[in-house]
Amino acid sequence: MSESFQNLTQPNEKVFFKKNDRKDVRLGEIVPHTKYEESSIVIIGCPQDEGVQRNNGRAGAALAPDAIREQFYRLTPFGINHKICDLGNVELSGSLEETHDNLTNVAKKVLEDKKKLIVLGGGNDISYADGKAMAEVFGAGNWLGVNVDAYFDVRDEAQRSSGTPYRQLLEEKLIRKDYLYEIAYQPQLVSPVYFRYLQNMGVNMVSVAQLRSRETADLELRELMRQKFIHHSQSLTAFFAFDLHAIRSSDAPGTSAPSPIGLRSGEFLNLVQFAAKLVNTKVVEFTEVNPNFDVDNRTTKLVAVAMHQFCSSQPKIGS
Repeated sequence: MSESFQNLTQPNEKVFFKKNDRKDVRLGEIVPHTKYEESSIVIIGCPQDEGVQRNNGRAGAALAPDAIREQFYRLTPFGINHKICDLGNVELSGSLEETHDNLTNVAKKVLEDKKKLIVLGGGNDISYADGKAMAEVFGAGNWLGVNVDAYFDVRDEAQRSSGTPYRQLLEEKLIRKDYLYEIAYQPQLVSPVYFRYLQNMGVNMVSVAQLRSRETADLELRELMRQKFIHHSQSLTAFFAFDLHAIRSSDAPGTSAPSPIGLRSGEFLNLVQFAAKLVNTKVVEFTEVNPNFDVDNRTTKLVAVAMHQFCSSQPKIGS
């Protein structure tokens, strides 16, 4: 195993559900036996919420990676034609900044090995670490970043947190300004100052109301991204960050900062499927799930279904 994976710890064995029925096999009975070398989709977790707490959010997101796994591994492999490997969780040793460095190194290795990556947060601050990996592997001008979130996460603060990742990526020139997409933001939750900051930069912004005004939730995003992919189809890659704050609290009650309005579950899954069907999508992450406030595992189950749809919607090998 690569040195890049030395700072990973295996998830609790209990998350790998076993049905013990040969006619009804579950992912928990398949994925643990899949070797990294033979996989095309890799899962890693980053079980920390220090960035959330720095941003005055409620603690609990550190529990999310394994809580999501518990639900994901209860699902069947129906429709999934790609082998999945679970590398475990990034080890938390030291500061949040050191954890981000560890995550970036792991993500870089996975991407260099030409595999697709699913990252489970933790707080949305991991978008900086994953975005940095995208920039270092593919080049700062060769990737699109899509932040599906009620918030912009471009706070102007000296200390990084769950509110700063996209400001960091922009200010450090790790992504082109016009290649960043802020999707499903809620006007009542975002600062006019940060709206103007993004507007002046030329960042693409689509509010939750704009998304919901179209026939399907992904239509606005597809039209915005289409021309860039037409002109750069071979070189341009994509990263999708799905922050569960974008989902209304009736569908996803277990988050760091819930809102009564937002995307419905079906609209959220529609965007996940869009990400999956883009051959150029290399990384998806799911963040800000807080199991301490979940109801009947509703939020972790939703992310598990989203992961399943991402895996099952991948283009078939050789197609």
